[in-house]
Amino acid sequence: MAFDGTMVSALVKELSNKLTGGRINKIQQPEKDELVLTIKTSYKDGDKTIRGNDKLVLSVSPSLPLVYLTDEAKPAPMTAPTFCMVIRKYMSNAQITSIEQPDFERVIRITTEHFNEMGDKENISLVVELMGKHSNIILVNNDEKVIDSIKHISALTSSVREVLPGRDYYIPNTMDKTNPLTVDYEAFKAIMLKAHTTPEKAIYTSFTGISPLVANEVLYRAKASGFISFEEMDEYVKFSVFNELEKYLKEIDNGTYKPQILYVNKAPKEYSTSCLTSYIESDNDTFTEEFSDVSTMLTKFYREKELYVRIREKSASLRQVVHSAVERTSKKLNIQNKQLKSTENREKFKHYGELINTYGYLDNPDKTCLICTDYETGEEVKIPLDENKTVAENANHYFDRYNKLKRTFDAMQVQIKETTDALTYLESVSNALDIATSAEDLNDIKTELSTTGYIKKSGLKKGEKRPKKSKPMHYISSDGFDILIGKNNLQNDELTFKIASNKDLWFHAKGAAGSHVILRTNGLSMDEIPDRAFEEAAAAAAYYSKLKTAPKAEIDYVEKKQIKKPNAANPGFVIYYTNYSMIVTPGIDNLKNGDSL
Repeated sequence: MAFDGTMVSALVKELSNKLTGGRINKIQQPEKDELVLTIKTSYKDGDKTIRGNDKLVLSVSPSLPLVYLTDEAKPAPMTAPTFCMVIRKYMSNAQITSIEQPDFERVIRITTEHFNEMGDKENISLVVELMGKHSNIILVNNDEKVIDSIKHISALTSSVREVLPGRDYYIPNTMDKTNPLTVDYEAFKAIMLKAHTTPEKAIYTSFTGISPLVANEVLYRAKASGFISFEEMDEYVKFSVFNELEKYLKEIDNGTYKPQILYVNKAPKEYSTSCLTSYIESDNDTFTEEFSDVSTMLTKFYREKELYVRIREKSASLRQVVHSAVERTSKKLNIQNKQLKSTENREKFKHYGELINTYGYLDNPDKTCLICTDYETGEEVKIPLDENKTVAENANHYFDRYNKLKRTFDAMQVQIKETTDALTYLESVSNALDIATSAEDLNDIKTELSTTGYIKKSGLKKGEKRPKKSKPMHYISSDGFDILIGKNNLQNDELTFKIASNKDLWFHAKGAAGSHVILRTNGLSMDEIPDRAFEEAAAAAAYYSKLKTAPKAEIDYVEKKQIKKPNAANPGFVIYYTNYSMIVTPGIDNLKNGDSL
């Protein structure tokens, strides 16, 4: 992902065209590091005048610094934070006069005009710096003094620049980079030769706003990606690199760029203002989706990314519980398997006791062992004896060893079954964490783990509401059949034993942790349901299992009435004795999202 100067440049061009002249109608701060500006706009689209309220999200989260337009409303706190109140004082009802990108940096400057307390017009700027963990939103007056910032940076925090009320505002130039829009070929060549590193690194470390992703793409287009250094390129290749970088930047400046998301194995991997041919031409499992504007692209890409990051953060403690339990249970299973292996010779000791009882009373000069013919195999056997014990005592010694190993064997069989079931259950919880998409999903998993004893039960605090339960996923097949999918084991049980009817079809990945999938038949027999519905339900069962990344997966399916739940079994555990199977490619591409259940 590269929210670099090229992407900021394209975004600034779009925001400037759409928002310049608009008035800031509402200012909210839904997160400690995020602002949402609602802007009343009016602009021409051909002969039409388009009016509306555009929501501009300014996020300086250390993990996901981002600016984009959205239609989605975010809940704001009842009491506005201090920075939000300051912004409202200076920018409420202010008119946006310009949106700019200084020196191709990852900085967006929104300049507004408003009337101050004396009734005079005053220019106030909101500067959004999108620089990873150093990202910030800074309110600056006409004298380039900091009024306030969403993050206060003191000299104790940074030796480069203080960001505090009353301090001078400037963009720190610590990397000694050059604006790529201001260089010609000779200057470009001199800068690249001076870098003394790989061509890719030379580009992104020498020029402002260029990310490694863009540098790699430029070199690939110029057929220069295989060179070790810029010095070894001939003049033609050097000029090709400069030319391709210039073309890449001119696409943005001319507004001819085509923002798109790159997908690898059907998952969003990267985004850019132009086609990433270096990926597309080197991997058959990649494709791109093109968008009309940068905001739409960013919204889609980061909606999934932010969801993933937030859920991963919130589920970290649960993942640690499950991971520790899996490690502990795996070690326990290894110990039990070793104990089981130690009982492999139990039948031999029983047979020794029987042979001693048969031949031990014959004349035997050697009291330390019995040499006899095994009546089962016809082979000669040598059995160690204790010369201080009688024949009966030696025989009983081997029978005792056999009985002890037999008890161990029987106990290990039961314990290994219990431990294996526990490990299978924990893998199913791990799969549920992988597909969780909301806080409600995590609450269900937390409840489940407390029910099964992996975490302590915690009651509701005084005044605390009981957390909402999440709902199973709902898809519709190409032929119009409802497909329901459990997100966790509690949902799996509810889906299979409360929601599904006896004639509905039940699907599950064979031999792997995964969701219960129900294909609603609406009373039809299996022969009346099209094959495509079976295949799509099975593909969904594979997709929502630990076999998701496998090229092919085997799926069991059966009528729901054949599914049984043993007494005292863990949530999500079921048994069935007759079933059908099919091999499918995991995926949900052919399914449509259904309504909430």
